[in-house]
Amino acid sequence: MERNVADIYKQRFSELHQQMESILSSKKPTYSEYFEKTFIEIEPNALLEWKVKARSLLTKACGQDSEHVKEFLKNENVGMYGTNLATLERIKAIFLAAREDYEGGYLKSTRSLVQAEVFDSELEQARALLRAGYKSPAAIVAGVVLETSLRELSDRAGIAHAKLDKMNADLAKAGAYNVLLQKRITALAGIRNSAAHGKPEEFSEKDAEDMIRDVERFISENL
Repeated sequence: MERNVADIYKQRFSELHQQMESILSSKKPTYSEYFEKTFIEIEPNALLEWKVKARSLLTKACGQDSEHVKEFLKNENVGMYGTNLATLERIKAIFLAAREDYEGGYLKSTRSLVQAEVFDSELEQARALLRAGYKSPAAIVAGVVLETSLRELSDRAGIAHAKLDKMNADLAKAGAYNVLLQKRITALAGIRNSAAHGKPEEFSEKDAEDMIRDVERFISENL
């Protein structure tokens, strides 16, 4: 299975943060013949490369029309009398604000759209496996989607990640959904476990089909 898109973006924020700090730490005195004075500067090509990567990430993680992207675009140009160092220090503040908002879960609409796209793709993969006669792999894929969605709900509710059964119980206790849905999720987890432990005789193709349908419904109603 591919990594969760949200985790990929978090990792990319971390990588670009480290790259930014590396560029800032390499600043050194640079003489300008045009101004006939020395400035503390950074390598312009390194800044350009970082800006391209950072702008791409902010567009994907925050949205093209987000305030983060608008401010980044407004402040990324050096200008005739500016310096590369001053430019990076300006957009650093914007980048860090975007990272904090994203990782703090304050960009839910964008995150939800990304999650929905990933879940749709994985559930379609489960359906394709089931159509081909592979009910156990289909149930395992649907189970992964279910567990990932519970992790997302746990993040929103401030509940620590744990095994599926514990997250299910904690979410029901916190009022994220009712006891009836909790019991259905327990049943779905049972199908996933039977599939994962090589016990296909414990569930039917209809059970796997219903599982995919119920996981899809759970996501649409709760995420």
